[in-house]
Amino acid sequence: MSAPSSILIVGAGELGEAILSALATHPARPASTKFAVLLRPESINTSSPSKQTANERLRSLGATLVAGNFVEDEISSLAATFSDYDIVIQAGGYGLPAGTQMKSATTALQAKVPRYFPWQFGVDYEAIGKGSAQDLFDEMLQVRQLLRSQSTTKWTVISTGLFMSYLFLPEFGVVDLKDKTVRALGSWENQVTVTTPEDIGRLTAEMVFVPEGTLDQVVYIGGETISYGRVADTVDEIMQDKFTREEWTLAFLKERLSKNPDNLWYKYQCIFGDGTGIWWDGSKTLNNQRDMEMTTVKDYIAATFVQT
Repeated sequence: MSAPSSILIVGAGELGEAILSALATHPARPASTKFAVLLRPESINTSSPSKQTANERLRSLGATLVAGNFVEDEISSLAATFSDYDIVIQAGGYGLPAGTQMKSATTALQAKVPRYFPWQFGVDYEAIGKGSAQDLFDEMLQVRQLLRSQSTTKWTVISTGLFMSYLFLPEFGVVDLKDKTVRALGSWENQVTVTTPEDIGRLTAEMVFVPEGTLDQVVYIGGETISYGRVADTVDEIMQDKFTREEWTLAFLKERLSKNPDNLWYKYQCIFGDGTGIWWDGSKTLNNQRDMEMTTVKDYIAATFVQT
C-alpha cells in the first residue's frame, strides 16, 4: 500500500491528539503527508481560551482544522469531507449516541476512503459477543460486519484493552487513590490488558506508515496484561503504602447493575468482572512483534502519581 498523502483524524480528545502527535513525528512519515482534524464548527470558532489553546496545539503539530459534526451532519455531507483523504481515523467515540460508529463507518465506505480505522480502541468485542452487559458493544460488532462485507476500503481494527488511566478513575472502581483502596473486579486473578493513549497513538502511527500485516484485520496491542492482584501489589510498591483491598465478585456486580440498569460504570464493571475478551497475551501484540517498548502500570503510576 502506498504512503498516504492525506490523513483525517475525527475528534481531538486525548486519543485524537496522541494519534496526531505520533503521526507527525513517526520516522517513516513522508514529508509531503498532510494532516487534518475534524472538529465541530463551534469548537473551531470558539471564544474559549482553553479551546483556542487546544486548537493552536493541533495546528502546531501540522494539522488543518476542518469543520464537521459526525453526530449531527448528514452522511452525504460527511462523505464529501472524508473523500478528500487517503486515511480516516475515527478517534472520537466515548460517550457518543448509539449509532454514531455505524454512521462513521458507513460514511467512510460511501466516500470510498482507501483506508479506515474505526473507533474500536478497546476490548475484544467478538470474544465478549452479542448481548453483553454493555449494550453499545453490539454496535462494535455491527461495524466489523459492515467493514468485512466490502473490499473497496481497507480497514484496521485496533484492540487496545482498557485505557490505562481508567484503572485510576474512582468511577471505574479499581484504584481509588483518595481512599487508598484497590478493588478486584470479579476476582484478584482476573486479568486486564491496559494501554496508554500515547502508546495507542504510537502504534496507530506505526500501522499507518508501516502497514504490512495490519490490513483488513483486528490488530492487538497492549502496554501490559496484568491481574488485579498485581495491580494492587504494584500500587503498594510504587506508592510506598499499604492500600485496602476489596474484591467485588461478579455476582455482586451483576446484582448492583440489575438495580441500576442504566448506570454506565456498572455496565463496564460487569464486563471487566466477567474477564472474557478484556485481556490477551503480550506475545500476540503488534508492539511485541515489532519490538516496541510500552508504558507499564508501574511506569504509569511512577510518572503520574509519585512526586519527584
